[in-house]
Amino acid sequence: MALVSADSRIAELLTELHQLIKQTQEERSRSEHNLVNIQKTHERMQTENKISPYYRTKLRVLRTIPLAPFLPTAAKIAGLYNDSEPPRKTMRRGVLMTLLQQSAMTLPLWIGKPGDKPPPLCGAIPASGDYVAKPGDKVAARVKAVDGDEQWILAEVVSYSHATNKYEVDDIDEEGKERHTLSRRRIIPLPQWKANPETDPEALFQKEQLVLALYPQTTCFYRALIHTPPQRPQDDYSVLFEDTSYADGYSPPLNVAQRYVVACKEPKKK
Repeated sequence: MALVSADSRIAELLTELHQLIKQTQEERSRSEHNLVNIQKTHERMQTENKISPYYRTKLRVLRTIPLAPFLPTAAKIAGLYNDSEPPRKTMRRGVLMTLLQQSAMTLPLWIGKPGDKPPPLCGAIPASGDYVAKPGDKVAARVKAVDGDEQWILAEVVSYSHATNKYEVDDIDEEGKERHTLSRRRIIPLPQWKANPETDPEALFQKEQLVLALYPQTTCFYRALIHTPPQRPQDDYSVLFEDTSYADGYSPPLNVAQRYVVACKEPKKK
């Protein structure tokens, strides 16, 4: 009996090890892409001999992305990191990123009865006009950064005042934790259910549709085009982020979970 139990435990540990190896490989691929992105941004800034609001925002986001262990030296050479930064910062962010991934994975799949239409906040279906997000709900919030630029961040609702029609939200990122008071138009509730591509494809954003998507390994939303919608319930969107450091103005395809893709009401760039 003990032998069977030991064999079962070994099998569990091997499965866990396999998952960790796979996750490490994925993180390494993302890190390599992010370092190339940093280098391209620096090269473009040097060519244009200026630091526009776009580049300031982009570098601020790239600095928050935890790079793989073999990359800090190269990043330091690029002038983005130094030895005075405490290692705990990356550890805290790593825990946060894991929690965000878990939140995306555990988002329930909407399964309706025959003839039922997906409800608001299922996949790409927006909230109803009178919807008020509840305390603890995660939202995309448009806030002003320290340098005056505006950006969409992942935030948590603290409260809503019906008297002022304003939300109080907290930045989800503990490193820059701030409380913001924002009007309803600066808040976009996140989906509460995943849409099933096999039964409700109309509840998903479609190819080349403009969206706001959470940039991988960060807590900021950026404009992107849908490259490929999910094909199966467990699939992510493949999106192309707007990025002027690439010749066609868009990044290579990156995966973003349904949980972190919302409608963008701004016009598509020409």
